[in-house]
Amino acid sequence: MQTLHVELGERRYPIFIGSHLPVQECLAPYIKGRQVMIVSNTTVAPLYMAGYQDALEHAGKQVMTCILPDGEAYKNIDTLNLIFDALLAASFNRDCTVLALGGGVIGDMAGFAAASFQRGVDFVQVPTTLLSQVDSSVGGKTGINHPLGKNMIGAFKQPSVVMADMAQLDTLADRELSAGLAEIIKYALLGDQGFLVWLETHMEQLVARDAHLLAEAVYRSCAHKARIVAADEHEHGERALLNLGHTFGHAIEAYLGYGEWLHGEAVAAGMVMAADLSCRMGWISTADVARVRQIIARAHLPTVCPAIPVEQFMALMAQDKKVLAGQLRLILLRQVGQAVISRDATPELIRDTIAACQQPTQPVGEQTA
Repeated sequence: MQTLHVELGERRYPIFIGSHLPVQECLAPYIKGRQVMIVSNTTVAPLYMAGYQDALEHAGKQVMTCILPDGEAYKNIDTLNLIFDALLAASFNRDCTVLALGGGVIGDMAGFAAASFQRGVDFVQVPTTLLSQVDSSVGGKTGINHPLGKNMIGAFKQPSVVMADMAQLDTLADRELSAGLAEIIKYALLGDQGFLVWLETHMEQLVARDAHLLAEAVYRSCAHKARIVAADEHEHGERALLNLGHTFGHAIEAYLGYGEWLHGEAVAAGMVMAADLSCRMGWISTADVARVRQIIARAHLPTVCPAIPVEQFMALMAQDKKVLAGQLRLILLRQVGQAVISRDATPELIRDTIAACQQPTQPVGEQTA
C-alpha cells in the first residue's frame, strides 16, 4: 500500500493506493459519525457493496445503501434526488457520512449530495474505475450535468479519505480502462515529460493491465493532481491546467448526449485538438502533435472527434465553465509537457482545428471509439 496526502492548509486527507486494501484500516478511522450511506450503482453494487457494508458494520457503523442507475446519462438532478430521498428516509443526521462506491459519476453525485445535505456532511471516496482513481476522486470537485453543459451545477467538497483499490480494476471493461488512461496521459502532457516517456515505454503493458505498472501510474497521477489542488483548491489559477482537452471534450459529450462517448474518450480527442491548436499557434511542431496522437492511439482511444458542425461546436465550447467575462480560456501546450492557460487563440484558428480534427478517416493503426 502507498499513501499520498492532499495538503490544504490546516486540512489534509490521505489517498491510499494498493490492492485488497483493508477497510478497517483505510476507511473506518476516517468516518467520525455512526451513520454511513453507501452510494453505488447497479453495476458496481453487486460486485463490491456487500463487502464494504459488512466491514463497516463490524466497525460499529449503521450502514444504509442507495443504488443508482449506471451511466453518465443519469448524472442529473432527478438521480441526485434519489440520494437525498435515501438520506431523509433513513433519518440521517449531520454527523453522517456519504460514501461513494463507484466511478466518476457516482463520486460526483455522492459528493454533491454530501455538500448539500443539511448544508454539508462528511464524504468518503472509494473509486472503482481507473479514471476516477486518478482524477475525479481527488480534489473535491462534485456536481451534475445540465443539458446545456457538463458539470455546470455542483460544489467543492473535499473527501475525508480516498481509497483506490487496484484489485477492483480486474472487473473493469477494456473501454473503461482506456478512458482512465486518457486522464493519466493528460498529467504527462500538461506537466511531466519524464512521465510521458515512461508512458510511451509502458503503454502496451498498461493496456494489458500490468498491476504493478498501473499502480505506479495511479500514484504518479494522484501525486501530480494533489500538488496542483494544494496550490489552487478552488481553481482560481493553476488548477485549470487539469482541464487540458476538456473544453473540446465537454463539447463532444454535450453534442453526442452524455454517455454516448465515455468522458476519457472525449478528453482524448480533445487533447489531440488542443495539440493541433497549439501547433497552429506556433507553439509546438507537427511532430509534437503526431507524438500526442500516437500515445493516445496506443491507449486505444479516439484521436478524432465526431463530425459536428463547426459553429455548433463553437457554441458548445462557449458554455464551458472556463469562460470568464465572455472570453474563452483554453488549456494549450507551450511544449509537450508544459501546459498554459491561454486566451490567445482566435476564433478562426479554433474553427480550423475543429474542422481538421473531425475528419472521417485517420492513418492506419489509429482507432476511434
